[in-house]
Amino acid sequence: MISYVTQNIFFYNMIKHCLSLFIACCTLACFAQQKGIAVSGTSIVGEGWANNSVNVTVFRKNSLVTNNNAQYIAFYDKDKFVVIGKRILPSGKWQLQRTPFTGNADDAHNVISIMTDGDGYLHIAWDHHNNRLHYAKSVAPGFLEFAVQNGMTGMHEDKVSYPEFYRLKNGDLLFFYRDGGSGNGNLVINKYSTKNKQWTSVQQNLIDGEGHRNAYWQACTDEQGGIHISWVWRESPDVASNHDLCYAMSNDGGVTWQKSTGEKYTLPITASTAEVVCRIPQHSELINQTSMVADKLGNPYIASYWREANDSVPQYHVVFRTSGEWRTNALSFRKTPFSLSGAGTKRIPIARPQIVAWQAGKQFSAALLFRDAERGSKISVAYCDNLSASKWTVKDIYEENVGAWEPSYDTELWKKQHRLHLFVQKAEQVDGEGKANVKPEMVSVLECVVK
Repeated sequence: MISYVTQNIFFYNMIKHCLSLFIACCTLACFAQQKGIAVSGTSIVGEGWANNSVNVTVFRKNSLVTNNNAQYIAFYDKDKFVVIGKRILPSGKWQLQRTPFTGNADDAHNVISIMTDGDGYLHIAWDHHNNRLHYAKSVAPGFLEFAVQNGMTGMHEDKVSYPEFYRLKNGDLLFFYRDGGSGNGNLVINKYSTKNKQWTSVQQNLIDGEGHRNAYWQACTDEQGGIHISWVWRESPDVASNHDLCYAMSNDGGVTWQKSTGEKYTLPITASTAEVVCRIPQHSELINQTSMVADKLGNPYIASYWREANDSVPQYHVVFRTSGEWRTNALSFRKTPFSLSGAGTKRIPIARPQIVAWQAGKQFSAALLFRDAERGSKISVAYCDNLSASKWTVKDIYEENVGAWEPSYDTELWKKQHRLHLFVQKAEQVDGEGKANVKPEMVSVLECVVK
């Protein structure tokens, strides 16, 4: 009887989820004829932990990743085990593997990040918030079984936070993480060689908080092999102490770094030497750890939100470089004020945004993916056909309430095919690192097209 009831609950949730997806796709029928981003399909994966936002934070690099025609996914299940999934694109069924790895999913910082290298091995890092490095690599290309590694380089691996993988043009990997705590931490970069099958240290302290602050970054790689990084400074564990948006880039795999003007940095980068691309004072509701992307010409685009000095409402902003200068688009469509003051993971009425950008003829277009309580906490897109004109159109592309969801997507699929696959799951987040008491929610992949 228990098995029968459990099975029926599962199928009820599955039917409910499918119905919501069907309604969302029907609602989008008219939008699909317009320019922008529209849903082309969905793929249901399995149920995952939903008591906080650990599966759905914006800084997961990556929640989804594609290598050739194989797509991988990772999430915590209801028992806090790491689950890895694989399917063959475009429409294969998901093969799920519950790994022996567990994490403190009660802490929404402790995200899972995955990436494939150029040989097809899957790399995974999980369960980090100022603790020992947890890292593993698949036993063979395309496999879902892992051999646990004893660290990477053996240096600065005791106080790891915010693990992020990035794949270089030659198939090697970079691994970014913070060494130290909020308000007092440094950015470390390691590199994995597909030739030697080993990790080496590239930067033990790229951006130095000098014991007084730390950088909260977002990064990306471009089609030419360049690495772009932008960040805000935080002076203390209080989110309200975030300030200023800065930038650096590297053309040699992260060894040397320069400003957007080409001026070389003397490393480590500090608050006094950083290129500030947008001055934003403390107490501006400036959020940390958002997203950035580069178009095929290597132009960087940074998405964030903050409150202008003469306004009470935080608004989304896109900061980008064109014709040798930095410009800022303010997407002033929001109406509701809120405050970011305090420590820990906050329950915020809007998601940190993801940005994708591309060239359409001689124009540069961009789309911002987000969730806003003003719009019913749906998945929404702000689209700009021509960034120079700064005219944005806002649409909902998924009608179901997704709670505290933030967007993450398959960066490698986007780079190679301009196909946008989003990790979607409804999750709750209690303010100040709290934990809700909710049932597991279905994980799915929202497949979108750019028109």
